[in-house]
Amino acid sequence: MQRDPANTMDTDNPPSQRSSHALRGDYSHIGQDYAVEQPFAQYTPEEHDRWRRLYRRQMELMPRYAAHEFLDCIERLDASGGIPDFARVNETLRKLTGFKIFAVPGLIPDDVFFDHLANRRFPVSWWIREESELDYLEEPDVFHDFFGHVPLLAHPVFADYMQEYGRAGPRAKQMNAIPLLSRLYWYTIEFGLIRTKDGLRVYGAGILSSKGETVYAIESEKPNRIAFDLERVLSTEFRIDAYQETYFIIDSFEQLFHETHKPFAPLYEKLGDRKPNAPGAVLPGDDVIHRGIGAGSS
Repeated sequence: MQRDPANTMDTDNPPSQRSSHALRGDYSHIGQDYAVEQPFAQYTPEEHDRWRRLYRRQMELMPRYAAHEFLDCIERLDASGGIPDFARVNETLRKLTGFKIFAVPGLIPDDVFFDHLANRRFPVSWWIREESELDYLEEPDVFHDFFGHVPLLAHPVFADYMQEYGRAGPRAKQMNAIPLLSRLYWYTIEFGLIRTKDGLRVYGAGILSSKGETVYAIESEKPNRIAFDLERVLSTEFRIDAYQETYFIIDSFEQLFHETHKPFAPLYEKLGDRKPNAPGAVLPGDDVIHRGIGAGSS
């Protein structure tokens, strides 16, 4: 699965407090593209209230911690009133970038996910977490997928980057390089930071949808913060059970698109048999913005 369950967990609570239930999505009525109808009329008042509380909690943090581009885009989507109607949101996205969101039961296979992104479609889990899961979730629910991912689909350059990522998928699969390409998704789309005139800010969805990691990623002395380098990112493992040990920093979405809008095959060949870097490693050639006090070194 390209969207690993751990990609989307809120890690405000430690791994020992994870729920033990199986993935809950109902896949019995999906099509080949894994799409289902968003059951918008079936959301309960309690579920809409849960969305509003999660939304308010995260939005209180966003002016201090989120990328300015994220703030601009989420305002355009007007999603504060309850679980969004995907059809209404698509009217806005279509005008801005041509992207479309659609409902899925949960995680979907790599090749299906790549095809959707390559065609400017983004899958969003339709169900919302339970009350007991406000601070921790193993699976991607509608709050993570929408609040974390969808706003930046309204940003033209970031939307183009998402499409290019999808287009890179088949080649990575052909070269048995999905683990390498997944690291790019993890360290940018899920856990990316951007350098701004006001300091470091968050644009990664896995951070933006987590109260704890939003603050940790910017304020904590523990993780490394290293300037983005494509080869470095592709060769670095990541944590799925805790906050990240390293964050990679871009200077702009234009830089991110430029650096990844190139053939990946030479890097796949170069890195294919190489032992990956540990999540907390700091390498001699790194452009280190902040060396974490808890990080290892090579």
